[in-house]
Amino acid sequence: MSYNRGMSQITLVLPFALPFPEFAPDLVRALGASTPALAALLTRTSSHARLPANDAIRALPHEQWLARALGLQDGGRPAFAACAMRALGIAPQAGTWFIVNPVHIEIARTHLMMQDPAGLRLPERDSRALFETAKPYFEEAGHALVYGDAGTWFMRADDWAGLDTSTPDATLGMDLTDWMPVGARAASFRRLQNEVQILWHTHPVNAEREARRLAPVNAFWSWGAADAARLRAQDAPRLAAFEAGAVVAALADTRAASLPDFVANIDGDAILVCGSAAAHAVGADWGGWIHQLQQLEAGLFAPILEALKKGRVRKVQLVLSHRDAHAEFTTTALAQRSFWRRPTLDRLL
Repeated sequence: MSYNRGMSQITLVLPFALPFPEFAPDLVRALGASTPALAALLTRTSSHARLPANDAIRALPHEQWLARALGLQDGGRPAFAACAMRALGIAPQAGTWFIVNPVHIEIARTHLMMQDPAGLRLPERDSRALFETAKPYFEEAGHALVYGDAGTWFMRADDWAGLDTSTPDATLGMDLTDWMPVGARAASFRRLQNEVQILWHTHPVNAEREARRLAPVNAFWSWGAADAARLRAQDAPRLAAFEAGAVVAALADTRAASLPDFVANIDGDAILVCGSAAAHAVGADWGGWIHQLQQLEAGLFAPILEALKKGRVRKVQLVLSHRDAHAEFTTTALAQRSFWRRPTLDRLL
């Protein structure tokens, strides 16, 4: 995607850049004065709000926000599948499509946990082999299975249209029992899941992975159901992704090569989803989280603040989130002239 130069509204969506309340005082103190541009963007605003997550929607707050912004929601749930298919060059046949991610589910004594699908680093060859083995079982159950890329497949399941599913990122670090699909067709999902788990248990791909001390691919995860005709809202801003998840990257009009490059080429309203802090927060690596915020200060916050002050950008919105809430901050060049508001990170608390 290219941008024509001119006045723009830029929204920065930063998953897990909002610190968890119990850690926020220490993290804000540790950031100290190292992020002055972020402090200015958070403090000198025309509006700001903090909103709790909708627990009835089994998706993270930033995923719920993005689904609304793109017009890709069904009952509030992210309905990304059909749009992701088109982004990967697949024209979906009429019907209801789900995103299918090959995953590793850890079976502990008292609970189940799913590993981050991106952490599998599944090669194309291995993904294709697992896909071809599973495909007849999906088809026997009445569901077409279509290959997208190594980590993203798609399933047509018209009779599962009302299935209430969870996004993969919402399940990370959680007891998976509470996040399994629910609804009238949940038993059908579990039956197909069990069949595929048995099928893959002795698959040569997994034997090779275990020999290399890698987690086996022992399950699949379905979510993001959407009618084939569902498109992004016509007035939705362009979407750019930087270190975002595979599905967001697939939905995006462009994958930003670097943050300074994104800022340098801004024009036209756009949303940038930047997920570089997320893995550190989810893994409770707070030193890494602080380092990422400092990296974002240099590569994103300072340049975007400069672009705002120089009139290249007319409005900047920040959407920061953690598991339970998201915060929105909107600022303009005029708001940045509010010299009596001392820049601070207190709004992260």
